[in-house]
Amino acid sequence: MNTKFFLFLFSFFILTSIYTQEINGEISGFTSQDTLRGSITKERIWWDLTYYHLDIVVDPEKRTISGSNEITYTVLDSYNEMQIDLQSPLLLTKAEQNGQSLKIRHVGNAHFITLIDKQTVGSKQKIKVYYEGIPRKAVRAPWDGGISWERDMNGNHFIASSCQGLGASVWWPNKDHMYDEVEGMLISVNVPNGLMNVSNGRLINIEEKENTKTYHWKVENPINNYGVNINIADYVNFSEIYQGELGDLDMDYYVLRDNLEKAKIHFKDAVKTIQAFEHWFGPYPFYEDSFKLVETPYLGMEHQSSVTYGNKYKQGYLGRDLSGTGWGLKFDYIIIHETGHEWFANNITYKDIADMWVHEGFTTYSENLFLDYHFGNQASSEYVIGTRRGIGNKTPIIGIYNVNKRGSGDMYAKGANLLHTLRQLAGDDNKWREILRGLNKDFYHETVNTSQIENYIAKKMQIDLKPFFNQYLRDIRIPILEYKIEKNILKYKWTNVVDGFEMPIEIIIDEKSERIYPSSQWKEINLNSNDFSFDKNYYIYTKLVN
Repeated sequence: MNTKFFLFLFSFFILTSIYTQEINGEISGFTSQDTLRGSITKERIWWDLTYYHLDIVVDPEKRTISGSNEITYTVLDSYNEMQIDLQSPLLLTKAEQNGQSLKIRHVGNAHFITLIDKQTVGSKQKIKVYYEGIPRKAVRAPWDGGISWERDMNGNHFIASSCQGLGASVWWPNKDHMYDEVEGMLISVNVPNGLMNVSNGRLINIEEKENTKTYHWKVENPINNYGVNINIADYVNFSEIYQGELGDLDMDYYVLRDNLEKAKIHFKDAVKTIQAFEHWFGPYPFYEDSFKLVETPYLGMEHQSSVTYGNKYKQGYLGRDLSGTGWGLKFDYIIIHETGHEWFANNITYKDIADMWVHEGFTTYSENLFLDYHFGNQASSEYVIGTRRGIGNKTPIIGIYNVNKRGSGDMYAKGANLLHTLRQLAGDDNKWREILRGLNKDFYHETVNTSQIENYIAKKMQIDLKPFFNQYLRDIRIPILEYKIEKNILKYKWTNVVDGFEMPIEIIIDEKSERIYPSSQWKEINLNSNDFSFDKNYYIYTKLVN
């Protein structure tokens, strides 16, 4: 086999694996459990989350978790039944409110608690639920998550949670739907002596007992459920302060003891990442909670203010360049990608996982913005264009709503390339930067749907982008620009497009750029040159026809 062809196939396989490993076959129908998990049920909508206190004991030897979650909420509409989610094989054993034990009706992973006290609209209430058991073991974290029960090179326990898509209720009881973020929380985790737990927010207290320690972490900002994490190991810590847009940003790093010296060198990408993303996206959204990188036994995940890292201290994606251009080896993929999620996933969060592209498309796009900031526009363009080889275009990026079903894994590379194409349409890099920063300012700490993002960008660009987003998000076809040349006349039109698609593009003639406005009907311009090409920054195909 030709070597170059073999390398292409290998790279395509790696990209396809990364971008589509969440998608396992065709949709074959949904169960009542999918609806209970993925929809805003009547037992969820009447109350608004305000605070969690998750207080648990983790026993590494028995691989068990036990404890409680005290939930503070505001009553929006008087009702007497509340849905709390907790996945088997964990058991929700008890619920209490105002000292009264409450009846629990168990329906699979949804647990319906009957309240005794009147739920007065506008009042703040608390309920405490207790649970215990052996949580689901992560099969292939973070894509097939749960709890990873591993050991480090010295035989010490090395434990971490990961649960996007699967749901935070795989390891703790909560209101497991993305539409309602808790406004803050306290995470208290008891572990054996010799181990440390690192979670979100700031460490406010360590409570020492005879053979254990309880680590109390306080989160000041709203946080989505899957962004909450526990990381338990023989950690050592080092830190620095970054002078950011909002002042001093505390940056802490928790790594395995034997990796301390290499981490001090390798984690220099963290400050470079904050620097680039504050430029493009605006201030880091969680100054009050600090920024942390935490080493884990799996590849990594975007846990809010507690970004997890397992890229083995290599550049690229475990030492590989996803773009095939060489630029992907200029940075540690996990540090850059997962940190990008602090803006798109943790600051701006999807309401329904069907809109997961808002997280993954923008964050994959952030990789080439990192390159743009540190290495220039050409590096940025070459990288994102290179990632197109991993796009399959077999199913749409948008998933199915209300059943916890995400869209195609193309949301990564295709999402990044549709955004890169939008940047070309914006025309002015300052204008594009204002849009990206505006998104993070105007949707600060909010949950959103795709339509809100589409409408915002369209309004700021003053362009009708509905056909554009329908083409790239809801259709699997890539626009084809058909063209032909007749006596120095270039004729062109769009095919393979949705109704109303009339995206302008740039054509390069004698090294000068000119914008043309194709439609589904033939148009033409005088060429007067044999030296022309179509701008490759637009994610389209071109086809010469007779």
